[in-house]
Amino acid sequence: MVEYARRIGRVQGSVIREIFKMMADPRIISLGGGSPAAESYPLADILAISDELLRDQGIAMLEYGQTTGYAPLREAYLEHLVLPKGIEAEPQNVVCLTGSSQGIFLAFDVFLDPGDTVLVENPTFLAPLNLLRKAQDNIIGLAMDEQGLIIEDLVEKVKKYRPKMLYTIPTFQNPSGRSLCAKRRQRVAELAAEYDFVVLEDDPYAEIRFRGAKLPPIKSFDTAEHVIMLNSFSKTIAPGLRVGAAVARREWAAKLELVKQGADTHTATLPQAICAEFLRRGLLPAHLRHIAPIYEERYQALERGIREHFPADTVYTRPDGGMFVCARLPGRDMAQLNRRAVSEYEVAFIPGAPFCVEPGEGADCFRLNFSGSAPERIATACERLGRLFAMA
Repeated sequence: MVEYARRIGRVQGSVIREIFKMMADPRIISLGGGSPAAESYPLADILAISDELLRDQGIAMLEYGQTTGYAPLREAYLEHLVLPKGIEAEPQNVVCLTGSSQGIFLAFDVFLDPGDTVLVENPTFLAPLNLLRKAQDNIIGLAMDEQGLIIEDLVEKVKKYRPKMLYTIPTFQNPSGRSLCAKRRQRVAELAAEYDFVVLEDDPYAEIRFRGAKLPPIKSFDTAEHVIMLNSFSKTIAPGLRVGAAVARREWAAKLELVKQGADTHTATLPQAICAEFLRRGLLPAHLRHIAPIYEERYQALERGIREHFPADTVYTRPDGGMFVCARLPGRDMAQLNRRAVSEYEVAFIPGAPFCVEPGEGADCFRLNFSGSAPERIATACERLGRLFAMA
């Protein structure tokens, strides 16, 4: 019997992917996924753009493309999403990605050797945790409060562990929904320069804001060019396009491109061109204004449901955008409660433990998604969960 590679034993199955399987059952109300609201997809615009691209540039859209990305998308990304945020960059600093998740994989591949230390927010997105475990890297969790990762803890662990990289989701973090305040963002960039480590700034949710003032990306404070910023069109346009982008110092972008050559040759040309035209035609600002009230209404439905139906000792985050709320029921086993929620109450959520660095952490925490379900279904789900939690 052929044995699996030892590294695969360190990889956990994605509870999020299991939730997607449950979502195929129309009886299940899912508060577990991370999909945008189906009503937010700009179908008419995508159809019109696709028709025009295939009619006028059909052969080019179906040919192989450049590994670094479709040139009009790199230019449009800079013009509409990078330069307005105070980041100085040129097309040579940009690599287009097959979803921003690919940027995580590429950056880890470029910079990390087995045993290297990587700092992450604790809790954090499950996918990079699995990649780091598979690579046999040393993962160190960082404490967080309501304003994101705590700088004093970051400084202490930078001095102690001398990390190669910090992976952070600074805006509407997954799973917590928290955002790193501007002062701390600047300090992160300063520390990266002072102690010579890479900051991988994963920022797919930043444009999905329904209240509060926009925050500058960490990359905007990056005078020493130690930050790689990842963005995604999955959350703002449509996830099925699988298009994202990275902006980094020129030599780092070249290394990302080199690794990408062996990963997928290039991101599909037609989806890149659709995103480029969406930006060039000025459609994104109006689209974001259209979807913000949808997300706010769903968030309000979730917060109201938590207040009205969950136990009084429930602790939860209150984000200004994004897709997630992280909650805690002290002393409860949320993995066990999730199984009962699905089988007995036809509601799904994500237990918190898989998002945590160390085994045994986050057992009484859970993530709730508000973007993927209509307000009335969110209300029903909260009422059902409230009945379950009351007995726990």
